[in-house]
Amino acid sequence: MFDESPKRFDRIVAILIQLQSKKIVKAQEMADRFDCSLRTIYRDIRTLEASGVPIYSEAGIGYSLVDGYRLPPVMFTREEASSFIAAEKLMQKFTDKELGENYASAMFKLKAVLRSSEKELVEEIESKVLVRNPRELYNHKAPNALASIFRSVGEKIKVRLSYEAISADEPSERTIEPVGVFHENGNWYIYGYCHLRKDYRQFRTDRIHGITLTEEKFDMEHAALESYLSASNHETTMVRIVVDKEIVKYIKSDRRNYGFVSEKIVADGVEMTFQSRDIENGFARWFITFADFASVIEPLSLNDRLVDIMEIGKARMKKVGHEFHE
Repeated sequence: MFDESPKRFDRIVAILIQLQSKKIVKAQEMADRFDCSLRTIYRDIRTLEASGVPIYSEAGIGYSLVDGYRLPPVMFTREEASSFIAAEKLMQKFTDKELGENYASAMFKLKAVLRSSEKELVEEIESKVLVRNPRELYNHKAPNALASIFRSVGEKIKVRLSYEAISADEPSERTIEPVGVFHENGNWYIYGYCHLRKDYRQFRTDRIHGITLTEEKFDMEHAALESYLSASNHETTMVRIVVDKEIVKYIKSDRRNYGFVSEKIVADGVEMTFQSRDIENGFARWFITFADFASVIEPLSLNDRLVDIMEIGKARMKKVGHEFHE
């Protein structure tokens, strides 16, 4: 007997909306989203087809709506309308200029289709939500970096960067095939194949002095971004540290950014194991922020690097102090 409950009706409508949201949708994607079996999804698809919705399916590929079929305007729930506010505030503070402007334009269109009650709700919440970001809003030298990369990835066209590496005295020209972008440790990064280095590299957007879309198509096929960023695809160094128990709660939110693997309770505190991709700079500089409450077990060479950084800092502070008193 068919289940004609409101829950099933809502799921079928949501499936129809999902089919319109992308070119091809796999049955497993829908089953995961609605926490149901593939058999249930197949049955719901048949119900849509019986209702006259033109759905094209291909075994092993997925489902799609026939070109030209469109749903009427979708009404949003109060909860969905409220979520727009947080998204808009985050886009204003954590993306570049062009992408932020494009999102603001899209938000006007979204708000235009809200019912009056939802519009009032959104207006009320807007003034009560604030995202404070002390960092520079975007890189003024390349205010369209993220927007350009999105277009590059979508159209599979190369981009040309004027990029200043951390150890370089001046920018160098790079032609890259972007795989994607990711946000980590307060910065946006572009990951892609660099034709200058003949290898995959990541580029911080705040070090880009200029970005230009070319008319050249990608030379290569690239896998999903996540597959390149996994630790197994990068050379890492195992690091073990012991942290005082009362400090652990303050570094838990950051440690996964530095290759955290596991932890265990020991006599002196909490022993943590990491697989670090950048022990010399990234991990060492993070460790210094709580170095008076932690010790390095291995590698011992990390202690030497920590001492070097602190000695350089100490010398600079003495120099500034001396110049100030003169």
